[in-house]
Amino acid sequence: MKIRLTVLLSTGMAIAIASGPLNAQVLDEITVTAQKREQSLQEVGIAITAMSGDQMDALGFTSAQQVTAMAPGVQTVQPNGEANYSIGIRGVTNSDFTTNVESPVALYVDEVYVSQMSGAGFGLFDMERVEILRGPQGTLFGRNATGGLAHFITRRPTQENEGYFKVTVGDYDQIRFEGAASGGLTEKLSARLSIATHDNNGYITNRLTGNNLNNANDRAARLQLLYEPSDDIEILFNVRGSTQDIDTGFFENVSSIREGELTPNEPNPVLGYIDNDGDVYAGDYDDPGFNDLQTAGYSATVKWAVNDNVNFTSITDFSSVERTYIEDSDASPVPLFNFFLTTDAEQFTQELRFDGSNDKLDWVVGAYFLNLKLDDSNGAITDPFIGGGGTTVAGSEGGLNNPYTSTLDSISVFGQIEYALSDAMTLIAGLRFINDEKDFDFRVDAVEFLNPNSEPGFDNADNMVLQANLGQYSGNRSDSNVAGRLQLNWTVNDSTLAYLGWNRGIKGGGFNAPIFPLSPPNFYDDATLSYDTERLDAYEIGVKTDIGDIGTFNAAAYYYDYKDYQIFNILGLDTITVNSPDTNANGFEVEVQLYPAQGWDLIFGAAYNDTETTLPDGRKRTPIQSPKWNLNGLARYGFPAFGGELALQADFVYRDDIIFALSATPNVSQSAYTVGNVSATYTSGDARWQLSAFVQNVGDEEYQVQAFDLSGLAVFGMTEQYYGRPRWWGISGRYSWGK
Repeated sequence: MKIRLTVLLSTGMAIAIASGPLNAQVLDEITVTAQKREQSLQEVGIAITAMSGDQMDALGFTSAQQVTAMAPGVQTVQPNGEANYSIGIRGVTNSDFTTNVESPVALYVDEVYVSQMSGAGFGLFDMERVEILRGPQGTLFGRNATGGLAHFITRRPTQENEGYFKVTVGDYDQIRFEGAASGGLTEKLSARLSIATHDNNGYITNRLTGNNLNNANDRAARLQLLYEPSDDIEILFNVRGSTQDIDTGFFENVSSIREGELTPNEPNPVLGYIDNDGDVYAGDYDDPGFNDLQTAGYSATVKWAVNDNVNFTSITDFSSVERTYIEDSDASPVPLFNFFLTTDAEQFTQELRFDGSNDKLDWVVGAYFLNLKLDDSNGAITDPFIGGGGTTVAGSEGGLNNPYTSTLDSISVFGQIEYALSDAMTLIAGLRFINDEKDFDFRVDAVEFLNPNSEPGFDNADNMVLQANLGQYSGNRSDSNVAGRLQLNWTVNDSTLAYLGWNRGIKGGGFNAPIFPLSPPNFYDDATLSYDTERLDAYEIGVKTDIGDIGTFNAAAYYYDYKDYQIFNILGLDTITVNSPDTNANGFEVEVQLYPAQGWDLIFGAAYNDTETTLPDGRKRTPIQSPKWNLNGLARYGFPAFGGELALQADFVYRDDIIFALSATPNVSQSAYTVGNVSATYTSGDARWQLSAFVQNVGDEEYQVQAFDLSGLAVFGMTEQYYGRPRWWGISGRYSWGK
């Protein structure tokens, strides 16, 4: 089969910088591991978008959320600012910013599951490739992958001396550096050190203080050691860490004195404040807020070729996330309401698997264990009357502190076979048996914060005086489930693959951790705070084919039938998940790449999704953050210049109407919008040097990525709106050696 990589880019440019002839078509064959073994992308009967590390380097992608935007039907969700990310695939997403809720779209880095959404804003640097798999992947990957998954694979150590460094300067005093160095320490031991830093002054103006918000102050490092004692065994150690300390929590305050409406020209009597200057990137904030985040991880991957037909893999990992976050939730100069959350998460995972093959059969079997411990909290610093009691110390404030702990033990065993029925037909069958044991303890306390301005120590127990316990809950769940896959692949000819399949996806049950006290207090029970396992039966048909010698065409269509679909909703600032009695979805995706003439690359992607969920009260709704249409396109032209190649590119992404809460009122809705980017990239003749200039969001489009409904005079009389980045320009230079 002629294999070409189909890459759909919604934000960025496509250019390969690996050695080779310049001014040539730059999209080549790529190898993926979507089925736990190496295969060519076009030979895998899964809707996959993949990108090599060299292409990502040239794209200038520096975070996970930028890369996921390249795939049709995939979008990044920002629940409460740039400090927090979640991925949506085919309308399946989760906007919950509390950390006890796992996303239905799984995130993996080097085959290690990332359970904490607050750890998903990691810097993307020194990558080997990215694989984005659409549709349930519960058989081989297992953990909560009903919507699909994104897998980020980093570059491994090499015996040869190689490396690179890249510097980017840009708008808002941006300075970003990334680099890596790799080489052999002995004949059997090699190492690779990768680092990245990112700073900018922020693009949000605080008119009250004159300072900027939503800045960058990020640091990340990764050290890998690869020990190869023989030709049959390799052991890879990976130690990594990152920090982020930024001023965030920016929201545009829009008057909404009537429930569900925007009333921007009517003063807000609750806050005594109105912001109607039309500048969505400026506000008046008495408390700028911050996000203080540290992540760490340690893993060991052992691979052993037992014999010519059997391989063994062991992946052991321990990782942690610590986070303290606070925001000015009333988005005004009034000290009324500041929301906060803390995270202290520890995760241990162990995967053991065997795989093998012969003339007609490819197989994989394994076991997986996950232990996840959370010691978290959320709450609010408020005017005393909101906290439910008067303060006793001058300068103190009332509020809510809601600590909760959660422990999850998940054990699963899995297996999959691919059997060649004939030269053209292959049968795939797989199963995973899963058992989850989860304990949860939660309480809501009215407290007095003795020194609420002692950031980041506002959440310390010594800084709080308990006024009253407003509610508490202890629960546990024991869920046993089966995920599965049954599929038929048909190799129509040397350039076309067609497939038809059924997938059972599973997302484990869980618990809610609301911010505000429930009324009446007896609502702190299983019926309100616990939700059941979600099961998805997904039916899909697809085709991957070459269009002669000028491109590729990939397409997939699907139908989703859910049982106990986990509906996510935002009620004010509270996030609540409940089960739906009836939910289904249908849609399709198309990926087209054309290279009609020398130097030209044309790329187009389209995704359609129609999802309808039934709420417990019988109302029908489209889920949150689920656009019907996503479109993207790119045009690139490369030509010889100055002894190398100059490439000019332009691209766009279109996102259809969405809602941010199931009320679907005008104040939590975003109309369709388009964001475009342009760039110019020069690559030297030996591919060592590269210089790029770019403008992101070239049309300076103003579009919301999140909104919270606090409308009505009984609440705050406002709506919080969070906007995507404005126009942003920059230039970058890169030098590589050794390859």
